[in-house]
Amino acid sequence: MTPLEPLPEPKLLQLFEVLYQCRSVTRAAEQLGQSQPTLSIWLGRLREQLNDPLFVRTPGGMAPTPRADQLIGPCREVLESLRRLSDWAPQFMPATAQRRFRLCVSDASHITLLPSILNHLRSHAPGIRLEAARIDGNTESALESGEADLAIGLVPGLGAGMYQQVLFEQDWVCLSSAQHPRLGDGMSVARYRAEGHVQISAGTGQKLLETGLARAGIERRTMLELPGFLGLGMIVGTTDLVATLPRHIGQTLADMHGLRLHDCPFAVERFTVKQHWHARYHQDAGNRWIRGVIRELFQQPPA
Repeated sequence: MTPLEPLPEPKLLQLFEVLYQCRSVTRAAEQLGQSQPTLSIWLGRLREQLNDPLFVRTPGGMAPTPRADQLIGPCREVLESLRRLSDWAPQFMPATAQRRFRLCVSDASHITLLPSILNHLRSHAPGIRLEAARIDGNTESALESGEADLAIGLVPGLGAGMYQQVLFEQDWVCLSSAQHPRLGDGMSVARYRAEGHVQISAGTGQKLLETGLARAGIERRTMLELPGFLGLGMIVGTTDLVATLPRHIGQTLADMHGLRLHDCPFAVERFTVKQHWHARYHQDAGNRWIRGVIRELFQQPPA
């Protein structure tokens, strides 16, 4: 097999190696899991490609020709290279890796998800750097190009070529100060209408909230509009305003600031938080690792 000669198919090379070793078509068929007629066809093709009988029948079995003796070494080298190639998988060693992961997340995730992810990385992968980006109209192209590694949240409208994995379900809650003067015994629709509200303008889930309000015929008395959740806990805790938001961020802010959590008194469509990635990076070792970390930290078992 010189560089100018076409390389036989791997299955023909396997036949050549096995037949050279066992000197019997019958035993070669057993080892390769093929019928003798099939191996006879393969051997004929191999002889034709290499322009040599390769093996001749003798009382002691199929004896190799001098040409076969010359080729067995290069054949074994090629097969070993093919085995290494098929067994090779890039490894990601989090303890020593130096890499940046860019995550497209909602504003709420800065409070609910990123601290847990960062704490895990500081313990298990200290050389990893995180970068948070917004979920917006460029998210899909960022995932496809590799500019971003994952998008986590409610990300509608992603096209073909995307993978997704469910993490947890979200319903809606209302948040108030623990010392709210009128909500000590809970939240009703009538009280919801009467109270002043903080409105969060960011987040893909806000459209679901607006739809729920419209269906219930509720027009909120909005006293403050914020672009995100930064400062919301302090504002609710020091005023009599009410905020309506997904449960995960609501529970987190309630725990952080000693606030009171109320079930939302009207129906708002639930949604599912997922992690999304592009098919181009489905087998990337680092991408697989960070997806596994997020799954381990946040995925809820099915109900």
